[in-house]
Amino acid sequence: MNATTPQLSCTVRTFAQQLSSTRRGARLARLLATEQFRSWQVSPAVTERAELIVAELVGNAALHGHSQGRDFRVALTLDSSAGLLRITVADARGDRLPSPSPDFETASDAESGRGLLLVTALADRWGTDPYPPDGKTVWADITLASETTRVTNRDSGATSAGPIL
Repeated sequence: MNATTPQLSCTVRTFAQQLSSTRRGARLARLLATEQFRSWQVSPAVTERAELIVAELVGNAALHGHSQGRDFRVALTLDSSAGLLRITVADARGDRLPSPSPDFETASDAESGRGLLLVTALADRWGTDPYPPDGKTVWADITLASETTRVTNRDSGATSAGPIL
């Protein structure tokens, strides 16, 4: 009775870094995340979406979540068994929760105000959690499904899964 039980390979990879709540810190977070996605060999389609989400979330943390003398934290978790990439950014401003509304209007000539709409369009799910003692964590999930890709209906704005073309 020398039978071996097959083991499922469960790979969870993580990366986390605390950075200064400045434009320079946000830029470094974007560069570090991009390099991490490359080292994990994340597909180009997922990497492209993830890079844009990281850019928006860390930019928001540096701009809106900035508190004198407090840093922000970016963390990436790649769970290959669950087929999920999670991006989290924690900052010190729990009193400023992001909340894009469906009828959110931004002037056509405005230079800002669309970041969370991009996160909504690019992430499969996103939300916020409290970050003790008085901060918040904004997270976004991307599903790693290789057989489908997100397809947006330009008329209705609805997002659904569809075959890769």
